[in-house]
Amino acid sequence: MVCGRRGCSAGPPPPQPRAMELENIVANTVLLKAREGGGGKRKGRSKKWREILRFPHISQCDELRKGLEQDYGSLCQKQPIGRLLFRQFCETRPELLRCIRFLDAVADYELSPDEKRKEMGEEIIRRFLKQESPDFLPEVGQPHASRCLQDLQKSPCKDLFSSCLRPLHEYLSGDPFADYRDSMYFDRFLQWKYLERQSVTKDTFRQYRILGKGGFGEVCACQVRATGKMYACKKLEKKRIKKRKGEAMALNEKQILEKVNSRFVVSLAYAYETKDALCLVLTIMNGGDLKFHIYNMGNPGFEDERVVFYAAEICCGLQHLHQEGIVYRDLKPENILLDDDGHIRISDLGLAIKIPEGETIRGRVGTVGYMGERGGCAGWAGPGVPVLRRAWPLMGLGPCLAAPEVINNERYAFSPDWWGLGCLVYEMIEGQSPFRARKERVKREEVEKRVQEDQEPYSDKFSEDAQAICKLLLAKDPKQRLGCGTDGAAEVKRHPFFRTINFKRLEAGIMTPSFVPDPRAVYCKDVLDIEQFSTVKGVNLDQTDNDFYAKFATGSVSIPWQNEMIETECFKDLNVFGPSGTRSPDLDWRQLPEPPKRSLLQRLFRRHPADYTIGTAIHPSYPAAVNSHPPAANSACRATAPAPS
Repeated sequence: MVCGRRGCSAGPPPPQPRAMELENIVANTVLLKAREGGGGKRKGRSKKWREILRFPHISQCDELRKGLEQDYGSLCQKQPIGRLLFRQFCETRPELLRCIRFLDAVADYELSPDEKRKEMGEEIIRRFLKQESPDFLPEVGQPHASRCLQDLQKSPCKDLFSSCLRPLHEYLSGDPFADYRDSMYFDRFLQWKYLERQSVTKDTFRQYRILGKGGFGEVCACQVRATGKMYACKKLEKKRIKKRKGEAMALNEKQILEKVNSRFVVSLAYAYETKDALCLVLTIMNGGDLKFHIYNMGNPGFEDERVVFYAAEICCGLQHLHQEGIVYRDLKPENILLDDDGHIRISDLGLAIKIPEGETIRGRVGTVGYMGERGGCAGWAGPGVPVLRRAWPLMGLGPCLAAPEVINNERYAFSPDWWGLGCLVYEMIEGQSPFRARKERVKREEVEKRVQEDQEPYSDKFSEDAQAICKLLLAKDPKQRLGCGTDGAAEVKRHPFFRTINFKRLEAGIMTPSFVPDPRAVYCKDVLDIEQFSTVKGVNLDQTDNDFYAKFATGSVSIPWQNEMIETECFKDLNVFGPSGTRSPDLDWRQLPEPPKRSLLQRLFRRHPADYTIGTAIHPSYPAAVNSHPPAANSACRATAPAPS
């Protein structure tokens, strides 16, 4: 190694403490500045953000239109931008606007405090379900309206109007949905989908300081250039994956993250590759993990209000995973991360697995008594970052075990997750695991024996409700365990421990956490304290590896990408139509897109004036100022979209 000074052949001197401290301060300052949006009017966006997110001409979306699944639920309810554009379309028609207003009123009713619900329910019935009202909805049907009125008098439950929503969505999915697909609003949706499907590379992001390490590579903060949105980028080194035979595990985590859309589970927004690494771009959680907060912020453990709030959000996250048929299997404090506002998300889905409906599985994964400490199995990434574990636990080589049924090698479905929740609630209250004292040195076999045989002790820190729910969640027999019945998570939510939680409001993200992390803090190790990976030697990549990388590097994930556009206000800034509700030029089938500008070198050396072609099947009678397009125009024009800079 040669240092930077001329004539010096010795290796560089080790960094001095003051230099190390300065480097860490600079790295943290740059990261905090990025998290604040850069301090400018662009809110962290690139100077070229409008160019990066320039809409293609609608004629370029023809193939996309043909290949898009024409499903009302997906296009108008699940996809955030699709939902907003369908709403904008409905607002142009009085009979559909009434439907939107009813849906809004029901959503407000479901999120309302208990004491206001009856009054709001009566107002909804009077306005939308009474025939004499100008906003009456005949699409709902009189039987549904009568049932709602009867149920309201008995008990104003949160789901009072659920029976009314079904016929209303059936109506909207018919002729209104067909008309929407012929409107300029659906054409605009196609333009957004076109942008969503642009290629994703390392140049899509700015890279910031390393936050920690995963099992296959480092984790760093990153920011999308076009929007200013911050994420955590988990880099999986290609050679390290191949050496450890971790392909199946990495792909499994990626595919599971794609399926889950929950505010209580870390989201995957992008998956791409570089020359040396596969990259997962995930929700960044700046508030640290629960393990840090339990043991490093005063006396170990939390007060009751905080425990109930975290447990409720974790319960919702587990419910969303289980609804997708996914058992998590790795619930413990270091895998529960806090965001800027103090809400939590479940992270590190490396051990999660999808269970076919009606089936069970068998496998020893997770941590002793927690699933607890994995010994050599864990790949620690520092507080606040999702972690990818090494492949060993899935191959059964590590000392990894979990709930009693897992230790006994019995078949299970979702029961280990409710066991893990019981352990987590216990530790948040007591400040130590139920089956091992803090920093106690004990063999794995002893902890297994305690899990199978011992009754966990309860101190005076536990309220009556806290002790009751822990005992039910920590039942040795999964058939007796809370959450393992036919109602699943709903059974857990009904426990008196959660009597202060309005789960509708919680799932909408409008309940305020009792603790908010310090926005000026960086909850991770100093940059130079994070150990560097050694170079992987003796591993060569071939075509088989490229086939795997193609399955992994699929670009943007639809729902998180659309949420990013909305949250960063890019949707608001760009979703502009023509004057008086007309089509803008990029949506007008009569106005062909301009050829891309050629550089000086192209003008000098290219023989032909342009290699840009467009079709000629134009509809001259089609007016530019209407809110629909003829079906035949779908294949009228084609153009090659310029690559984003």
